Amino acid sequence: MAEQNMDPALARYEFKKALEELRQYNGRATELISLYIPPGKQISDVVAYLRDEYSQSSNIKSKSTMKNVTSAIESIMSRLKSFKKPPENGVVFFVGHVAKGADQTDMIAKILVPPEPISTFLYRCDSRFYLEPLEDMLVDRKSYGLIVVDRSEATIGLLKGKQIKVIKHIDSLVPSKHHQGGQSSVRFERLIEIAAHEYFTKVGNIANEAFLAEPELEGILIGGPGSTKEFFAKKDYLHHELKKKIIDLFDTGYTNEYGLKELVEKAQDALQNLEMIKEKRLIERLMKEIKKPDGGLAVYGLKDVIHALLIGAVEMLLISEGLEMEEVRFKCNDCGYEGEKAIKSGQELKCPKCGSENLEILDKKDIIEYLYELAGSMGTNITLISRESEEGELLYRAFGGIAGILRFRTT
Repeated sequence: MAEQNMDPALARYEFKKALEELRQYNGRATELISLYIPPGKQISDVVAYLRDEYSQSSNIKSKSTMKNVTSAIESIMSRLKSFKKPPENGVVFFVGHVAKGADQTDMIAKILVPPEPISTFLYRCDSRFYLEPLEDMLVDRKSYGLIVVDRSEATIGLLKGKQIKVIKHIDSLVPSKHHQGGQSSVRFERLIEIAAHEYFTKVGNIANEAFLAEPELEGILIGGPGSTKEFFAKKDYLHHELKKKIIDLFDTGYTNEYGLKELVEKAQDALQNLEMIKEKRLIERLMKEIKKPDGGLAVYGLKDVIHALLIGAVEMLLISEGLEMEEVRFKCNDCGYEGEKAIKSGQELKCPKCGSENLEILDKKDIIEYLYELAGSMGTNITLISRESEEGELLYRAFGGIAGILRFRTT
């Protein structure tokens, strides 16, 4: 289950990794149970439901399937005894017999605490685990402020994941035309501009209150027809900290709730590029150091990076999400040698002293989790970098998926 107070990027990586593992499993028949328990569900009600399912499973025609389903239900009920109530976000059980060839099966039991609350209770028995509700939680949940504005109306909203939340719609009451001439014309123009200023101030105040309260606000998108959006963005209607977060301005035909949807559609390319831009800048900074005659403040390769981490020299650790390795602590049963070694996942390990394969594995940890522990103890910043960009692929291919920008040189 997920640990409390874990780094969000690491928690997301571990959650994604767990889903990838579960996605590989297949049952010979409908023998894999997925059980979603929301935070408000009584454990006693869940157990009562499972007892009923256990009773009904006796009607399954295949004896082997019936045996596997009932044993899976028994396993879940046994594990539920350790729960007084579901965790804050609920809990999900994946239990069942997976095929391993030659008409053989293995019992799999995984318990996940999701990163977001489960909304409904769900029990499903199928040939594959039901992962869709959890896969939806991997969608980027960063928030973006949305403003569509012209001189007649404005709508303020928030984009979180794929959800657009309308915060406020405002009608301006600013007159659009007048027919007075002479001095009356000048006075009326001045009154129109005063009314417009008050209207834009109101829009800015509502946006400031909503957006400053968002701790994970990544940026602000502003849209609308004509030049009003440029005027609003340029002036000081938004808080100075929010003005720094304006990503771009977009032409939209509407300034109502539909205008928010139109704004998000127009901004898709800009939003997708944001994370890649951050990654690109980090890799460019790394390459700039590497190209220096003395090697600059750069380190790469697992062995050298770990050494630099252990002496507190790494300012920023860059890790590829594609780094599939494990840190293994072992003891040789033939010569007694004990040690640690980083190996590729699934790679066979031999004793470096006597060459024996008769090893006892004392501990095994995903290399990214291991590096997070080392970096966390040294106050090192960490960025997980995907392989989707050219820079991310460069980190993986050229530098073995791991590099660091140093506080000070180590050699």
